[in-house]
Amino acid sequence: MKKELIEIIKEAGKILKKGFYSNKDITFKAKKDLVTEFDVAVETYLKKKFSKKFKKFNIIAEESDNANIEFNNSIIIDPIDGTTNFVNGVPHTAISVGVYKNKKPYLAVVYNPILDELYTAKIGKGAFLNGKRLKVSPEDNFQKSLLATGFPYTSGTDENDLNDVVKKIKDVLPLCQDLRRLGSAALDLCYVAKGVYEGYYEMNLKAWDVSAGILILTEAGGKISNISGEEYTLFEDKYLVATNGKIHNELVKNLNL
Repeated sequence: MKKELIEIIKEAGKILKKGFYSNKDITFKAKKDLVTEFDVAVETYLKKKFSKKFKKFNIIAEESDNANIEFNNSIIIDPIDGTTNFVNGVPHTAISVGVYKNKKPYLAVVYNPILDELYTAKIGKGAFLNGKRLKVSPEDNFQKSLLATGFPYTSGTDENDLNDVVKKIKDVLPLCQDLRRLGSAALDLCYVAKGVYEGYYEMNLKAWDVSAGILILTEAGGKISNISGEEYTLFEDKYLVATNGKIHNELVKNLNL
């Protein structure tokens, strides 16, 4: 399944790449939430191919109506994670696909065709970038740790979410090496997996943002939790916390100051 999955995603990547260098029709799903015709085109392509090849799985996808689809044996698609980057010519954007069996991660692919980065993982088999095994950073000193975060779309409409984001930056930034915000949760998780960041946290993420990155990071030796340090539950938890494992408890503590 993994080989076929990658082949289909790489073909879809050609649509994303063409769109990246083209003029785009932009629609707003919410105040800060963009969608383009290329999001829809990539998703349509993936759903058509996956439905034909992988009949034992249902499909949950960002731009689709998922109301009557039960999460269990599922392929979860984000056709373009980092759409704002995609629209504005920032090459930090990717297709994210997570395959789940019995609600547990099984396969994961995150593909950035602009930078030609293919992140893959299979449960129990490790994580890879373009075929090279990934391993998290060995850094265990929080002050030396480079962290990443993201800002929720609700920051433009929900003052409580905005205040929470600002408070956590104020609490965490003085204690770590620095903080990055590049605008793609899927890729941020992959960057923790390959040791670029020691940690990453964000609120209000959707399942399609993180379904693949979770497995890629854990297969690279990292750790995922909710903001209480407990098991992260897809579709349920407000905050995701992801690290190399060595600074995890300290990041959780600092996020709860």
